[in-house]
Amino acid sequence: MTIADYQKQVDSWIQSFGVRYFREETNMILLMEEVGELGRLVARVYGEQSFKTEIPQADIKQKMADEMADILFVLTCLSNQMDIDLEAAIKRNIDKKTTRDNERHKNNPKLK
Repeated sequence: MTIADYQKQVDSWIQSFGVRYFREETNMILLMEEVGELGRLVARVYGEQSFKTEIPQADIKQKMADEMADILFVLTCLSNQMDIDLEAAIKRNIDKKTTRDNERHKNNPKLK
């Protein structure tokens, strides 16, 4: 599936099941909420925090994947509402990073 295909699929889902898009500011708040949920998991798996009760590793990976998919869904809703072609934006962003950073990280002694 391409990113453009995903944008169309999300739009179709919204039209069929979501009734309409939430307002942009609502979706922005929802995006921050979803990022926070992923952050909570990362803090417990990779950081100093711990789970209240132990969670199997396979479940942790699935929970992280679900949170990442939630983030992508809400971000896609925002891009659809703002008439932004994410596929084109991602290509431009990779091109920008490649031009700007093509030697930067190779020459960073902190990364050796």
